[in-house]
Amino acid sequence: MNFKYIKNIAPIAAVALTMGLSSCNYLDVEPIDPSTVMTPSEPELYSKCYANMALAGQGGANGDCDIDGLDGGTTGFVRQLWNANELTTDEAICAWGDTGIPAFNYNQWDASHPMLQGFYYRLYAGINYCNHYLDVCAGVDATREAEVRFLRCLYYYHLMDCFGNVPFALELSAESPQQIMRADLFSWIEAELLGKAVSFTTKTKGEAGKTVTREAGNAIIELLQAPKARTSSDEGYGRVDQDAANLLLARMYINAEVYTGTAQWANAKEYAEKVINGPHKLFNAGVNGWSAYQMLFMGDNGESGASVEAILPLLQDGKSTTSWGTTLFLMASTWKADMNVDGDYNTTEFWAGNRARSQFIAKFFPNGKAPDVTIKEMAEQANDNRALFFGVDRKLEVTTPGDFTSGYSVGKFRNTYSTGSTGHSTQFVDTDYFLMRSAEAYLIAAEADARINGGSTTETGKQYIDAIRQRSYAPVRAQYSLNDILDERARELYYEGFRRTDLIRFGKFHSADYLWDWKGGTQSGIAFAAERDIFAIPAEDVNANPNLVQNPGY
Repeated sequence: MNFKYIKNIAPIAAVALTMGLSSCNYLDVEPIDPSTVMTPSEPELYSKCYANMALAGQGGANGDCDIDGLDGGTTGFVRQLWNANELTTDEAICAWGDTGIPAFNYNQWDASHPMLQGFYYRLYAGINYCNHYLDVCAGVDATREAEVRFLRCLYYYHLMDCFGNVPFALELSAESPQQIMRADLFSWIEAELLGKAVSFTTKTKGEAGKTVTREAGNAIIELLQAPKARTSSDEGYGRVDQDAANLLLARMYINAEVYTGTAQWANAKEYAEKVINGPHKLFNAGVNGWSAYQMLFMGDNGESGASVEAILPLLQDGKSTTSWGTTLFLMASTWKADMNVDGDYNTTEFWAGNRARSQFIAKFFPNGKAPDVTIKEMAEQANDNRALFFGVDRKLEVTTPGDFTSGYSVGKFRNTYSTGSTGHSTQFVDTDYFLMRSAEAYLIAAEADARINGGSTTETGKQYIDAIRQRSYAPVRAQYSLNDILDERARELYYEGFRRTDLIRFGKFHSADYLWDWKGGTQSGIAFAAERDIFAIPAEDVNANPNLVQNPGY
């Protein structure tokens, strides 16, 4: 049987502790010295549940990866969330030839795709860290326990979204976990967050499964911190609060028809508006020539005031939390040295890999004539501060996927400080990654409003899109259709890991209704199989776990 192991659950003194992934889970907690008293470190176990999203392992960027046999780049949570949901769409294409990159570029992945495997194992690493914490630290701190339960829901949400019917376990066990159907996983996450009762049966291949029951009560959302806009100097910055649960629910409900077959537009609007009406407001205060939108993705975004919009920031520091797979990846993979015309990029890393496909640039320049200018000039000519693209010596259309200059460059993420200060490191970055931010809630509420009202926004939904556009000095419209809202989501949330899910919800991902450069593997684009709306469960896990049935089409 093929095993993958997660190392370093926490630095518990004198403990040799190894935890398996979904195929076969076990703990080896025999002390090196039999006389050693085993005392779990609650703060360290708790931190590990968060750190799994921001760090590859406890040794930083150049240390060992928590996923045995893989590296931090292959398993980085943000990096592979991004690859899976951006490279597969009209927003991004990569020039690199690393194994797995061309398959993403051309929508030709299979069950042996190494980066999807790394993402899958990283998500289960997070679930197992959470399960371990909830096992050994239950009752220590009710708020922290609720946060860990939320993080477990978040990890399962991404598995549900990307992989569909997946292994499901709420405790560490030597037994191979059974498989939960996508709609049932949706119901379980919803029940956990809201304290609802739920019951369903997990599956085993060729055999009866077992019943999973959750009694009503003990809602995560009621136990989390009250919503509060925080900066990096405030206690609780980087921790989950109730608005994270509200936004996750809104995100689930807007996609409910995809996940369960039944639309829940009214619920999506309700929970999105809970966020909109709370303290996590859109950030509107640009300074020193930097727009408010740019400041969301800059090196001092935890200190500049931009974090008023951050609902769940993943903390980054150029010295203490180094990683090749979080914000540095988003910056370095999209920049080439010639883009640094202002000399303020604030790191030495220029990897020149990921850039935009022409159909995405057309969201800002619909006439197909984007100018060949610098980032600052591009935003001015687009009449939209979000158009952070570099066109000098670039081709608009991607004619050569392996050439970084074939396609416009994207300069959304940088380590620059809005104050002009320098970063903590000349290589690694201080830019926190806002995994959840309130702008998403405005877009969800507007879309739900339009879907409830025949495909166009009412005045309420229009106000939500207007607020997004006014922040970037883009002109507002009389109303917004569903296609307008899909395009607005691209303009606001590009390169943040949403696009694949959005295109699937709108019926445009696999179909011939919307084509982009190199979709399906041809330059002009072709449709591909509908089964690819869900990724394959890694073949390694299917082979190791006799309970699993592979997703259709793989």
